[in-house]
Amino acid sequence: MSQPARQKRPEWLKIKLRTGENFVKLRSLVSELNLNTVCTEARCPNIYECWNAGTATFMILGETCTRRCGFCNVNSGRPAPGVDAQEPGHVAEAVARLGIRHAVITSVDRDDLDDGGAQHFNDVIHAIRATSPECAVEVLTPDFKKKDGALETVLAAAPVVFAHNVETVPRLYKPVRPGSTFRGSVDLLRRAAAWRSANGVSMRVKSSLMLGLGETDDEVVATMGVLREAGVDVVTLGQYLQPTKQHLPVDRFVHPDAFEELRVRGMELGLYHVEAGPLVRSSYHAERHVPSATDGLIQIGD
Repeated sequence: MSQPARQKRPEWLKIKLRTGENFVKLRSLVSELNLNTVCTEARCPNIYECWNAGTATFMILGETCTRRCGFCNVNSGRPAPGVDAQEPGHVAEAVARLGIRHAVITSVDRDDLDDGGAQHFNDVIHAIRATSPECAVEVLTPDFKKKDGALETVLAAAPVVFAHNVETVPRLYKPVRPGSTFRGSVDLLRRAAAWRSANGVSMRVKSSLMLGLGETDDEVVATMGVLREAGVDVVTLGQYLQPTKQHLPVDRFVHPDAFEELRVRGMELGLYHVEAGPLVRSSYHAERHVPSATDGLIQIGD
């Protein structure tokens, strides 16, 4: 079966490469400390903007994922056993040397680990706090399917933002996220929001969707409504870009004006913040969503 022809990217999706001093410095440090970043692994279109600003999203727990999603460019297969015990220290060192004030920590899926890598997330957060106490730490985790206590292990380290991406609308889960379920992802977010309420902490709960996989705008709005009801504060919406010919094709390129309309509709649902645009990714402008004493936090059922 032949693959459909890849659509030509419109003008609003073209970016200017700016490999400045900070970009070169961060690329060198990532290599020196044997770290992975989602910026490179997922071919993020904002890599030059973020790295030139001295920020990055660190991907822990190796570079091989135990699942094979239809949109993702990260390697899939059987990871090396266990975890890298030196990785928390290396991430903390990179954060300190670069002076990062908002670090985003994400990972591949590690279904082979008893806790899905939850304790490793906890260790990384504590390592960063030990060397850079002023740094706000955001986590973007897998769904920890069938890993009892994993979510609570991550939350016990008190990240300022807990994120888990639903990625797409419920109807498209089978081709987009095989091995995951929409209900399971929403339940994880709901539990994180409930933990926040029960412990009286000011932690943002966040999720993200990619557009251009075959969804409709009404489905996107309905999904944002489900997320809002589950206690999610922040939603990001961005354009799906096909990494290779072996990945799911782009169904449509969403115009910036349509993204703005969806942002407004999301805010009308009662979400605290919606970041929407063709080049938006889940970690884009992440530092802008850190809770403060005067911010409202969405409670389940509000």
